[in-house]
Amino acid sequence: MRLPNLKLGELVASVPIIQGAMGVGVSLSRLASAVANEGGIGVISGVQIGFREPDFETNNGEANIRALKKEIQKAREISPKGILGVNLLAAINNYKDMVKAAVEEKIDLIISGAGLPTDLPELIKGTKTKIAPVVSSGKAAALISKLWDRRFSYIPDLIIVEGPDAGGHLGFSLDQLNAETKPDLKIIVKEVIEAIKPFEEKYEKKIPVVAAGGIFSGEDIAKYIKIGASGVQIGTRFVATKECDAHVGFKEAYLNAKEGDVQLVQSPVGMPGRAIKNRLIERVELERIPVTKCYNCLQPCNPKETPYCISTALIKAVKGELEEGLIFAGSNAHRLSKIVTVKELISELVSDAEAALV
Repeated sequence: MRLPNLKLGELVASVPIIQGAMGVGVSLSRLASAVANEGGIGVISGVQIGFREPDFETNNGEANIRALKKEIQKAREISPKGILGVNLLAAINNYKDMVKAAVEEKIDLIISGAGLPTDLPELIKGTKTKIAPVVSSGKAAALISKLWDRRFSYIPDLIIVEGPDAGGHLGFSLDQLNAETKPDLKIIVKEVIEAIKPFEEKYEKKIPVVAAGGIFSGEDIAKYIKIGASGVQIGTRFVATKECDAHVGFKEAYLNAKEGDVQLVQSPVGMPGRAIKNRLIERVELERIPVTKCYNCLQPCNPKETPYCISTALIKAVKGELEEGLIFAGSNAHRLSKIVTVKELISELVSDAEAALV
């Protein structure tokens, strides 16, 4: 059986796979355009995207906006007909300016998590850009849909449901993640599908629900399609690709990870995260690393109290300073064994998923 298309209004992805945004700098134009060219949705991570700009430390906001526009333009040059998105955390301080920059570049899709993007419909009004909140519960999906409906007469074009096995920041408490029975993505996806039905009926429009977090194989994709998801989002698998924008050492950290090396960490932004254990993680478990340069990048972060600067840690990781950097990773990173091309990876995922759908 063939995999279904993933439809966002007039946009149709022939492969129902969204490449998860990974920041800082892990998924930029090279990876996103490669995925878009294979029929999936390629996503650029907008978090601290200007880290290579010469004025990044002195003019952070402008550097990030400039770099975001450059990366969207580069991705569009490589994939003129593909579907391209950007992921912008709702918690970043210059959120509105970054959204406006992406819209100016005619980005196809804006994905927003790490908080509820309450004003996002207003920022894309009158454009063709689609918007997708990231949620971790049916309650959150209903809340954002109700809010957008009431304030803007708009509902999500897509909802990404992120489960507890994702990399990066997680929408669950440490207690939930450490519980004997942790939240089940299959159950959450079904809850979200039910929660948004009233809004789909009101607007006579389907809201595609995409499952994310810990999805590794074609069999996993088939499992979520069978329960009603319109597609999946995959991050970790795309790190081990030739086109991934991260330093080769970052990719090798995934390949070298053993089961048990990926652990939960407490992020400075107040949310739990999942990362590969290294010297940095061991150090912050024992002491606070003082912030020497604050980028004023995230709303919940207080540089006088934060255990370490997450921007500095993520930038070091993507540049290959692996022991001093924060290497966010999904729970299945230890299952990776080789670096492949995006074309090879998507071909494998699609063929395995279609075989499992029979």
